[in-house]
Amino acid sequence: MILAVLKMIGCLALLMFGMKTMSEGLQKLTGGHLRAVLGTMTKHRVGGLLTGTFVTAAVQSSTATTVMTVSFVNAGLLTLKQAIPVIMGANIGTTATAWIMSIFGFQFNMSSFVWPFFGLGIALSYVHKSSVKSFGEFVFGFAFMFLGLTTLRENAVAMDLSHNQAIIDFFSSTGGWGIFSTLLFLLLGGILTMCVQSSAAIMAITLILCSSGVLPIYQGIALVMGENIGTTVTSNLAALSASTQARRAALAHMLFNVFGVVWVLIIFHPFVNMVCHVVGFDPNFVPQTEEEIAHASVRVTYALSGFHTAFNLCNVMLLIWFIKPMEKLICKIIKEKEDGEDFSIKFIRGGLMSTAELSLFEARKEINLYAERTLKMFRFVPDLLKMKNEEEFTKLFERIEKYERISDSLEIEIGRYLNKVSEGHLSPESKTSLQCMLREISEIESIGDACCNMAHVLNRKFKLGEDFTEEQYSRIDSMMKLCDQAMEQMLNVIEDKPHTKASHTLKLEYEINDYRKMLKELNINDINAQRYSYQLGVHYMDMVNDCEKLGDYVVNVVEAHVNHRLLGT
Repeated sequence: MILAVLKMIGCLALLMFGMKTMSEGLQKLTGGHLRAVLGTMTKHRVGGLLTGTFVTAAVQSSTATTVMTVSFVNAGLLTLKQAIPVIMGANIGTTATAWIMSIFGFQFNMSSFVWPFFGLGIALSYVHKSSVKSFGEFVFGFAFMFLGLTTLRENAVAMDLSHNQAIIDFFSSTGGWGIFSTLLFLLLGGILTMCVQSSAAIMAITLILCSSGVLPIYQGIALVMGENIGTTVTSNLAALSASTQARRAALAHMLFNVFGVVWVLIIFHPFVNMVCHVVGFDPNFVPQTEEEIAHASVRVTYALSGFHTAFNLCNVMLLIWFIKPMEKLICKIIKEKEDGEDFSIKFIRGGLMSTAELSLFEARKEINLYAERTLKMFRFVPDLLKMKNEEEFTKLFERIEKYERISDSLEIEIGRYLNKVSEGHLSPESKTSLQCMLREISEIESIGDACCNMAHVLNRKFKLGEDFTEEQYSRIDSMMKLCDQAMEQMLNVIEDKPHTKASHTLKLEYEINDYRKMLKELNINDINAQRYSYQLGVHYMDMVNDCEKLGDYVVNVVEAHVNHRLLGT
């Protein structure tokens, strides 16, 4: 019995690995097209609904669609109002998985067909063209998924579950508790899905148990309802440390499914009977002959898949008209955080079903935010330059030092995440883009170092007791304005804003270099003319040189991103 349970766990692992590989292969094959579709076809609720449905049905993962949607909401490319229909559509799209399992996994014997698919997948993986390789990965994942489903079914047959008295007694004893029985299996389905982090895997087990005749249809459907809630709990737990918008999107997913479960529980038996009637399955019929048993085992899987589809379709038809009230309710439950110095990781997450291609998109948004925070840090320096009060000066100086330390930590966190992503399956273009991202975060961290160096220069000057002349203040202010413009331009480039040219950043960097040369000559003349002390001149030129270095780092970030963009990400 223990060996059979271990075999079942291995079969589930094959099934989950196959689905993940299929999803990754399709995402690599389509490149950024899926993200482009998701980002553009969401202006109307119907467009968002259809987009979520078809993207999820294509990639065979509602998790992948949800991750993309939350990323767009975080990035400001989608509002919560636009994201809710996409999430609803993802719930419809994920029902395709259950139908694929029911039709191909139970009506046909796929064991003879999966091996040619393995051969085709391996053959395509040796082709040099990256798109063909990605398609080969998709085929390979498809074969793994059905191998897992087939072996799972064969293992269940070998276990002879329909004659296992302990299992039969458990289901029969817990099946007579009325509504409490339904709630028990609903809870069980949710817990199992949370543990496995794959509703498809638990759906496969439910299909196996019901087709074996050991699990009654009503309890099986209660498990399916629990799976719908369990998969949302996982995303909500993952979003706890994420941004406000991410948590709101995850909560929208949970509220959608919880609402559906509540109204279905009210009309549970009539609704289940209606679905069973549509698919031609009688829940009260007891098959006697082998032919009747075989027919019932297939039809019960149709009933489960039909309920999954009807549940989500009816739920969408009920809630699609109440997106605005849903948005208001979610915003009241999860209120916007006050704008504080939150330097924690915001976009990058991860999980069992996340894919490397999607992880790069998340990393891109995190790098953009990293650059924005560094610009905020730089803008503290002009304020520090003008401060005369010692207490205020010390407070702001310590704040800049704190920002620099956290900036170092962010570089390490994002770099570690990118290294982890590099271990996954990436297209050649994405691998090269990942290297460009690593260079970007290194240069952005150097910008933070330059800001901190300026703060230290001003701190030394403050302790010296001397003050810059009006001309020095004016020249440093002009230099900092050029640096500010360069950093603004850098942000526009890395955020891929329209009508933004990298050449503008280069022109500003040339201006910074020329201005530094001029200030260097003027500084020598001013010292010779004894307009200020030599030591003050050193502090003055240290500020100017750090600004020039900052300009170099800005150009390096832009060059790295331009290479990253030209490579097709």
